[in-house]
Amino acid sequence: MSNQHRPTGQPTTNTATHDSAFLRACRREEVPHTPVWFMRQAGRSLPEYLKVREGVPMLESCTRPELITEITMQPVRRHKVDAAVYFSDIVVPLRAIGIDLDIKPGVGPVIADPVRTRADLDRLRPLTPDDVPYVTEAVGLLTAELGATPLIGFAGAPFTLASYLIEGGPSRTYERTKAMMYGEPDLWSDLVDRLAAITGAFLKVQIEAGASAVQLFDSWAGALAPDDYRRYVMPASSKVFAEAAPYGVPRIHFGVGTGELLGLMGEAGADVVGVDWRVPLDEAARRVGPGKALQGNLDPAVLFAPREAVEAKAAAALEAASGLEGHVFNLGHGVMPATDPDALTRLVEFVHERTAR
Repeated sequence: MSNQHRPTGQPTTNTATHDSAFLRACRREEVPHTPVWFMRQAGRSLPEYLKVREGVPMLESCTRPELITEITMQPVRRHKVDAAVYFSDIVVPLRAIGIDLDIKPGVGPVIADPVRTRADLDRLRPLTPDDVPYVTEAVGLLTAELGATPLIGFAGAPFTLASYLIEGGPSRTYERTKAMMYGEPDLWSDLVDRLAAITGAFLKVQIEAGASAVQLFDSWAGALAPDDYRRYVMPASSKVFAEAAPYGVPRIHFGVGTGELLGLMGEAGADVVGVDWRVPLDEAARRVGPGKALQGNLDPAVLFAPREAVEAKAAAALEAASGLEGHVFNLGHGVMPATDPDALTRLVEFVHERTAR
């Protein structure tokens, strides 16, 4: 059931998904079992994905509604996960507003003309639904096919998008990003404010088309000290979450290596805080504080170990989560490309059986 024609800002009324285990866990309610989905569940680990993507560039695949629908549905059919995640890329809204970029295989997003000066901000115009009509169409197709299974929309957070724009591509050190952040704080603030508006608009398009929840990926925020995150990043992320707030859908926040930032990431406005594998879930709950559900947090590399080892580590994560107000089982980062799909299917079965109420 799509909410494509719901007026802007109205709470979600998708009753088909409302009582799903995933949405109940996000709301910290009783669940029939711990829900499971995987970041990057739709993608390179699946042979059926490689087949349909053959010869289609990544960013083009993110603009074809039928292809988006097929790729998003593949892990739902195969693994019986409790939620689908919309197939896209965090740079799609930047491309949609005219930023010259591409995703190079084995490298990642590459920006032709990096954003380094105040004049460069003029290229970051507001995003409108007309810029991404394929998103509205694809979400409508997906919600019709998914039925009672929720669809998670997603976007990249302002800091992570800014780091790509400033560095010109992936970075390990973020020296140009931090140089602007520390040396030109007014320019930095204006940049992440514009990105917050673009990101908020991109999430709203997905929600209004029928997404039942949204996840904000601040993939590289773990490069920051807590004080810097609070001062330079949190205000813009909070603006994104505020844009989604009127719709009443759960808002998830995730970053890699963010153990020192978990409390602040919850403070930014998330209902659910994603935790990577470096911090046990019971400790993460202490850092985040009450009133939030947690998501995570099996190390993706564990899936390359024998089944018994995978189940032992999954059981340990579930045990650490046993006292949480709400828990969505996930990996501590995305599914690795060489992962055996059958290992994921077995893991979903294990978590469902182990946690059946």
